[in-house]
Amino acid sequence: MKFTFYGHACFSIEVAGKKLLFDPFITGNELAKDIDINTLEADYILLSHGHGDHIADMAAIAKRTGAKVIGMVEVTDWAGKQGVENVHPMNYGSFQFDFGEVRLVPAWHSSGLPDGSYGGNPAGILIKTAEGNFYYAGDTCLSMEMQLIPRYAKLDFAILPIGGNFTMNAEDAVIAADFIQCKKIVGVHYDTFGYIKIDHEKAKEQFSSAGLDLKLPNIGETISL
Repeated sequence: MKFTFYGHACFSIEVAGKKLLFDPFITGNELAKDIDINTLEADYILLSHGHGDHIADMAAIAKRTGAKVIGMVEVTDWAGKQGVENVHPMNYGSFQFDFGEVRLVPAWHSSGLPDGSYGGNPAGILIKTAEGNFYYAGDTCLSMEMQLIPRYAKLDFAILPIGGNFTMNAEDAVIAADFIQCKKIVGVHYDTFGYIKIDHEKAKEQFSSAGLDLKLPNIGETISL
């Protein structure tokens, strides 16, 4: 699978001939100033929760591309109010799409929408496909519920927040990798704001010392996973 990082917690994954875009927040991120959202392609947009730093560019991209927006029902309802017609509301549960199965799982965070309305529960996203399986934790602290992930799927890789303050830090994410039984980790949700700036080399050392592979792609970089 091809993974492209767009900064903060926004990334895309190509699988089964489909482009999946996660948590689009680009235009408000100074670190991603070289990314033009008008050039991004998406067949599906998957949202972990309703905070502005995860859905800011959702409506613009969804309306231009016609991508189906998947997320908690409160978030997709809000998307509809922004003029997005192609939505698939979910809650904690699973659904089979043409590219594979999507399961929303608990994440410990908050989820207010940009207009101050209730954003429902935040979620992690587990995806199972014929080409492989992966887990995006969304914004969350370390949670014992992550130990359920291996019961659902054997992971090929996982995307975990590592910036601390609002989410897990690198030390927590090392423990999370053990809980989910996955050695290949892509770090997200770091450096965007002063609160979440990290020491990249220290984080990589923490992971390598635990026998884990931490990948920190540059913004705009595509890697194979």
